[in-house]
Amino acid sequence: MTLSIYPVSGIGEVEKGVRLGEVIVEALSKIGLTLLKGDIIVVTSKAASKAEGRVVKLSNINPSKKAFRLAKALNKDPRVMELILNESRRVLRAERGIIITQTKHGIVCANSGVDQSNLPAGYAALLPKDPDRSAEVIAEQIAVKSGVRPAVIITDTYGRPWRRGQVQFAIGVYGLRPILDYRGKPDMYGRELKVTEIAVADEIASAAELVMGKTKKCPAALVRGYEYEEGAGKAKDIIRPLKEDLFK
Repeated sequence: MTLSIYPVSGIGEVEKGVRLGEVIVEALSKIGLTLLKGDIIVVTSKAASKAEGRVVKLSNINPSKKAFRLAKALNKDPRVMELILNESRRVLRAERGIIITQTKHGIVCANSGVDQSNLPAGYAALLPKDPDRSAEVIAEQIAVKSGVRPAVIITDTYGRPWRRGQVQFAIGVYGLRPILDYRGKPDMYGRELKVTEIAVADEIASAAELVMGKTKKCPAALVRGYEYEEGAGKAKDIIRPLKEDLFK
């Protein structure tokens, strides 16, 4: 298998109402790329959020007493803290300047995914309301524009509890099964694999980050050559059920 990853440059600033799938096809055409069957399009959650109008002006936010209290303890903007609380299902940990929450999507991450990077001062972006649906919509728009329906992955940047540094995770998936399940299959010595499930959607997301970067103004990438399992999988399938969580 030969894997190729292409940055989709030239998209420009994404504004509310932009049909991301269409502008991705147009940007691909400008750099001489045509979509092929089996291609995967990776899109940042920031781009999806901007297109869906999930960017908030902080001056319009009135923080609650709880937001003020937590913001003071963690040295954060109370208005941002209010957004963090509003986007969360529950607060898991708040100390040393860090707040870890479970979002309404079920994702465990810092700040409920609320982010101020790559935005004008005084604004913050929220995660898409339904990232799996966001991925599906982008795939539909691409199919109408190009005649090819790719798999689509929406990504966001998260830290990992036992390792330094951040990586890209898949928070929205369309058109592929996000987990490659090896359970029940023999290893190279014939022993049955009991627990091995590879989160291929996360691996593809992080691979795409290598060409997209954080400062290159490149919110999308085309991944070609990976022989994925087609299916109606969702990023929600990757979230570990509470009953299996040893650290809840």
